[in-house]
Amino acid sequence: MKLQQIRYIVEIVDHNLNVSSTAESLYTSQPGISKQVRLLEDELGVQIFERSGKHLTKVTPAGVDIVRISRDILSRVESIKAVAGEHTHPEIGTLNIATTHTQARYALPHVIKYFTARYPKVSLHMHQGTPSQIADAVGNGTTDFAIATEALHLYQDMIMLPCYHWNRSIVVRTDHPLAKKADITIHDLAAYSLVTYVFGFTGRSELDSAFNRSGLTPRIVFTATDADVIKTYVRLGIGVGVIASMAMDPEVDSDLVEIDASHIFEASTTNIGFKKGTFLRAYMYDFMERFAPHLTRETVDQAVALKTNEEIEVMFASMDLPVR
Repeated sequence: MKLQQIRYIVEIVDHNLNVSSTAESLYTSQPGISKQVRLLEDELGVQIFERSGKHLTKVTPAGVDIVRISRDILSRVESIKAVAGEHTHPEIGTLNIATTHTQARYALPHVIKYFTARYPKVSLHMHQGTPSQIADAVGNGTTDFAIATEALHLYQDMIMLPCYHWNRSIVVRTDHPLAKKADITIHDLAAYSLVTYVFGFTGRSELDSAFNRSGLTPRIVFTATDADVIKTYVRLGIGVGVIASMAMDPEVDSDLVEIDASHIFEASTTNIGFKKGTFLRAYMYDFMERFAPHLTRETVDQAVALKTNEEIEVMFASMDLPVR
């Protein structure tokens, strides 16, 4: 069994069983990859992939387990490289972050500005996606950190650390009836068409939950993943906006009226997570602490030593997390 063979089968799965595409990404030949996969299957005595002629059609049940373990092996290899890099060139490396548009646009800029100035030789890459895409990116090793609020059940195989609480604002045009109304309730919101996030993004589930708790159904007429797009459609009069409060800019959005909605919706919590077993470089610790000051190296190490995210939640329950 060779490390190269392990890498090949993982890459094949990540390329939707397209060996030709896999070969191109690895700068090698398709026959070479096919041969190595066959040799690995012969050595193990099981098929990793089912075939139809020369094409791979699906991963076998045994293959699912083999690929999962192979990912862990490759992750360990990267950790070994990271350990070596930490001792030989601590100021050089890469950091890949996966998150949503709202986090990338409103929560991270000051952190990125600091980080790139502090670590000019660290290559920083940011990837935006859905919660499932973010979880997959960390799970398959293409991303180091996930910054997420929604669908935390997707991150059970990761260490998830609470960073800060945040809530929502109601956004309307200056000529809207709600702009001058005091003490807005969820029943007031239910009377209007809403413009908000796509389900699964930026705490959208809490909006639906709040309406459900009140026995109401929100009249959502437009959804988007981008708060700036939502505000654009509020300006067009499509509906009342419900967005993360952090997404309002007093200067840029001076033509809109922002109404605090923290009395209507429960606060959401943004987490930063990484795969279990990840070797954390010094600059990775620094990034986390800059993003969430309570995540000191000592605190992160204490959390990593715990067995489950439930235990981590208990650990942070007594902490007074910042509110944004």
